[in-house]
Amino acid sequence: MKKILIATDVWKNINGVVTSIKQLKEGLEKRNFTVKIVHPGEFKNVPLFTDPDIKLAILGRRKMEKIIKEFSPDYIHIATEGPVGFAARLACSKNKWKFTTHYHTQLPEYIEIRTGLSKNAIYHYMRWFHKKSEKTMVSSPMFKHLLEKKKFKNVALIPLGVDTNFFKKNPEAKIPPDLKKPIFTFLGRVTAEKNIEAFLKCKLPGTKLVIGEGTALKSLKKHFKNDTVFTGCKTGQELVDLLSISDVFVFPSKTDTFGLVILEALACGVPVAAYNVQGPKDLIKNGVDGFLGPNLEKNALNCLKLKPANCIKKALKFSSAKWCDLFIKNLSRI
Repeated sequence: MKKILIATDVWKNINGVVTSIKQLKEGLEKRNFTVKIVHPGEFKNVPLFTDPDIKLAILGRRKMEKIIKEFSPDYIHIATEGPVGFAARLACSKNKWKFTTHYHTQLPEYIEIRTGLSKNAIYHYMRWFHKKSEKTMVSSPMFKHLLEKKKFKNVALIPLGVDTNFFKKNPEAKIPPDLKKPIFTFLGRVTAEKNIEAFLKCKLPGTKLVIGEGTALKSLKKHFKNDTVFTGCKTGQELVDLLSISDVFVFPSKTDTFGLVILEALACGVPVAAYNVQGPKDLIKNGVDGFLGPNLEKNALNCLKLKPANCIKKALKFSSAKWCDLFIKNLSRI
């Protein structure tokens, strides 16, 4: 049985990165891998000052090195660039262990949005971090091109996948009495970089639905409480049912590298309205399973004309099984 250690700075959170790692873990275990997830919860940690839900581990290279040696993996994959990932990267470099990395999110852009710190300085760190990786995995063609333009090496395209056995339209899902059709839905972390305000400013009929929690939730509730329903975090069948009763999925982010929630919505037969940027641009076919363009409101209204079957067809092309197989193919033994 092969063994893989995955180092990540997010694990107990609910976000696309965590969802993808959990799917990956399940897929690897089905393929007879023993998987060890090294995350901040295993160490002393402190909350990130810009987002208390994210914990920063307090650890050094020596402790990470001990963890790796005791587990003795065949493969090491570093999923994030925070303290846990940093310690794993240092341990691998010291011991000349080969490893792969994942570039999940536009961290430089997110840090600039939240703190005002120049993204150029963060890109310098990111290039150093991924420089020794055998493969830096990314989820979309546009993002691969962007990183290569920024002088990143060994970038491999590994599109994420969705569990279409779980995310599928439930025709029996009931519409809560406080939701009027048509239902325009956002799902994800409720934070500044997700640009949710652009969605909530749209003049749309029916109901605007926001599923998720985050640092921007309190402010958005205050300013849009009269025409938006905020459900908080939803998981499992309850989440699938909310997607199933939705008519349009609105994805206002301009900074996501992929947008796993887009696939989850499509798998439930919900067309996607978004800007014509990386992430949505790599997934949506304009006028077939969604609409892309500079006018988010117009895109959302146009989506009401689209067929759910086209959306499901698109999601089936991005199965979690295909993603896991491609991930394994790009690993390197330590």
